[in-house]
Amino acid sequence: MQLFPCPFCGDRDEREFHFAGEAGKVRPDTAGSEAEVSAKDWSEYLYTQRNDHGHVREIWMHLPCQEVFLLERHSVTMAVIGATSFRDVGTKEASA
Repeated sequence: MQLFPCPFCGDRDEREFHFAGEAGKVRPDTAGSEAEVSAKDWSEYLYTQRNDHGHVREIWMHLPCQEVFLLERHSVTMAVIGATSFRDVGTKEASA
């Protein structure tokens, strides 16, 4: 069992969390009436994962409190480097 840090509740059993995706993944642009996204581009966005070795940034949700946050960890050693709530990211960007 591994402990993940929920920014709201603190360290909790990893089984209380849901993986929501890799951070920084860019969704295909669908803005505008002329924008069309090919099936290949959608498929790559939905099903392709980078699977990097080393430091990775992922989006996770703590299911009991519904907190969504950015988790930074090492994909080989599984060491958790840190967790940042998206509420804190928005606050820091607004005050900058």
